[in-house]
Amino acid sequence: MDSGMTEHAGVQLAHVEQSPTRQVWRRVVFAAVVLTFTVLIVWLDRDSYRDGDQVGIGLLDAVYYSTVTLSTTGYGDITPVTDGARLVNILVITPLRILFLIVLIGTTLEALTARSREEFRIRRWRSRVRQHVIVCGYGTKGRSAIRALQATGTPLEQIVVVDPEPRAVDEANSVGLHGIVGDAGRTDVLRRAHVERARAVIVAANRDDASVLITLTVRQLNPNVLITTSVREEENANLLRQSGANIVITTSATSGRLLGLSPDSPRVVDTVEDLVTGGHGLDLKQRRVSAGEVGLDPRQLRDIVLSVSRGGRTLRFDDPLIGTLEAEDVLVVVRSHPAGGHVAVV
Repeated sequence: MDSGMTEHAGVQLAHVEQSPTRQVWRRVVFAAVVLTFTVLIVWLDRDSYRDGDQVGIGLLDAVYYSTVTLSTTGYGDITPVTDGARLVNILVITPLRILFLIVLIGTTLEALTARSREEFRIRRWRSRVRQHVIVCGYGTKGRSAIRALQATGTPLEQIVVVDPEPRAVDEANSVGLHGIVGDAGRTDVLRRAHVERARAVIVAANRDDASVLITLTVRQLNPNVLITTSVREEENANLLRQSGANIVITTSATSGRLLGLSPDSPRVVDTVEDLVTGGHGLDLKQRRVSAGEVGLDPRQLRDIVLSVSRGGRTLRFDDPLIGTLEAEDVLVVVRSHPAGGHVAVV
């Protein structure tokens, strides 16, 4: 098999395109309109045509003449004999003939070149894509992760979805996402997504064993990429860290804690939900210390500082080791989302 075809297998770029059936029917209808218009022209001037030795033609003759003329067959049995009819043929019917042929040839060329155009688009995308985020799994977790990426400023064209279900990738394409159909635990599938150039990989698989395999494969192909993975069972979290995941989120345990808090502390649950839902209310942000903030106490900042990362260590807001802020510090802060802000939902 051609190596280029293998590299492109399963790659589906986001674009809006009419179905082939609809395109063909649109051209058929247009060709029928052109034919009908030509028949009408000939029929209205029927006394200016000769069929053999007989001057004047009937409606069937007009249809026949228009058909063979537009298709350039031209048997010559029906001919215009007056100057007016010949002038109409030159100025009107000949352009209609050319238009008719363009419609027919365009339909054929569309079918022949559609695959080539798609191959070209894929090759161009593959040559340009870098510093993107790969989302493995387009289920509930994957879609939520993409909404959060959008909320933090990642454009759709910088997100690539990998899912074994063609229907899921089709859905991702429909909202503007590029996708790869295939198992994210396979090396060849991740290479099609250019995992070696990605800045981050989000593993949103539905099973923990699949998450482990995907994480191991990603880490093997890109030793430096940031891997964030979800795990259903808390006991498997350590296994995923050993497999190479930088961040492990235990979905069932986190949901369970929020459920347990809800009867006695519903406002706590509301606030946590607000913090993790980007685009409105309160947002969690990670940012570097600005030049004007160096030397200040974290409590002097307008943003509420939750933690400070310094020298590979993460210090909580109340840790006395923080002291004053330094130039290389990375902050996790809470800030209010600006009024009127809008985040597209996929």
